[in-house]
This record gives sequence, C-alpha cells and structure tokens, in this order.
Amino acid sequence: MSSEVAARSDAKKLVRSPSGLRMVPEHRAFGSPFGLEEPQWVPDKECPRCMQCDTKFDFLTRKHHCRRCGKCFCDKCCSQKVALPRMCFVDPVRQCGPCALVSHKEAEFYDKQLRVLLGGATFLVTFGNSEKSETMVCRLSNNQRYLLLDGDSRHEIDFAHISTVQILTEGFPPGGGNARATGMSLQYTVPGAEGVNQLKLTAGEDAHASRRQATAWLVAMHKAAKLLYESRDQ
Repeated sequence: MSSEVAARSDAKKLVRSPSGLRMVPEHRAFGSPFGLEEPQWVPDKECPRCMQCDTKFDFLTRKHHCRRCGKCFCDKCCSQKVALPRMCFVDPVRQCGPCALVSHKEAEFYDKQLRVLLGGATFLVTFGNSEKSETMVCRLSNNQRYLLLDGDSRHEIDFAHISTVQILTEGFPPGGGNARATGMSLQYTVPGAEGVNQLKLTAGEDAHASRRQATAWLVAMHKAAKLLYESRDQ
C-alpha cells in the first residue's frame, strides 16, 4: 500500500447523526471490517409502549431509542450510556440492557486486544502447501482493514476476505487447564483470483517473552475473527 493510499485510508471526519457524534472514515470503502451500521430507529408512532417492560409512554414516561438496536424503551430500560466503538461513536451512547451487556463485552477487545493486534508479533509463516517457512512480523493495519506480514517479503491480506481462522494448540498443562496456543491457520480469498488461499502462523520457541507476545496476539486475532463473523451476520 503506497503512503498516499495509506494516508487516505486512515483519514477520518467528524459527523453528527441522530444518535450522536461519530468519527468515521472519510471514504466508506476504508471503514473497519468490525464496524456496524447504525440501526434504523423504530418510528415513535409504532411504539406506544416500552419494547421491554411494556410500560405505556405518556407525558411523564418518555421514550428513548437504543443506539445499538434502534428499538424503543422507557428510561428505566434504556438508561445506560456505554461506549460503542463498532459504530464509531465519540462518546458513550444510550443503550438498552441487553445491548449494553454486549457492548461491555466488546470493550475488552477495543481496550486491550486491538492494541495487541496493532503492535504485532513474530511468527514463522508458511503459505499454502509450501515446505518453507519465513520469519515475519504479523500485525493489523492502523485502519483495521489489513493483516500485514513483513519479513524478507511483504504481504497484505484484506481482513474482510478471511473466511476461516483456526487456533493451533498442543498439549495440556499438568493438572488440567487449557492447551497452549502455538499457532493459527487462516483461509482467505484474493479479489480477482480463484480458489481459497491458506497460510499458517507458528509461534517461535526462541524466547519466553516472544512466545508470550505471540500467544497474546493469537488470542486477540481469534477474538477479532469472531467480531468479523458477527459483523457479517448483522
């Protein structure tokens, strides 16, 4: 990606929607693959009662729209203001209880795991059925659109075109517990090309700190893939 294109893809603008202020990409094509579109609000005339507790709206009981699902609720059922980075809101926005719970769970990804992905980690990378591996630094691009692999060669994979993510593990710790993540297998497509491509990331064994960083990156990548698939379903 040229520096000019990279700068353009990272450019953002502040816009105001009925739900609040949003910092969005200047060009829609450069939006994050994890993003969600703002929902259409249920029209006021179609919701005379709270869509959760069935309280009737009147002069004293006002109606509020959840910024995540667009449904209509009373203040009691839609009082929480929670960060919603998947819709690019600058400030926390009003959400109903169930949506607020989902947004809280996503906060860990944006507060912690996204930083890990942007920071990158070192892996042995094998493309397709090749018997040769290359040491590469793998990281997520700043605009969250590409998986970047840098070594003796350089590769970009459009995150939105990743179809399958599988964590590779080995062994079980003494006394039980989870198996240790040692790598990841990815399947992805390339626009204009036929078939599905595959690559394998394997964490090195050279240093404890390096392995720990690679393991954290794999866990974050798995969470990112889940958000990606959820975005496609919504």
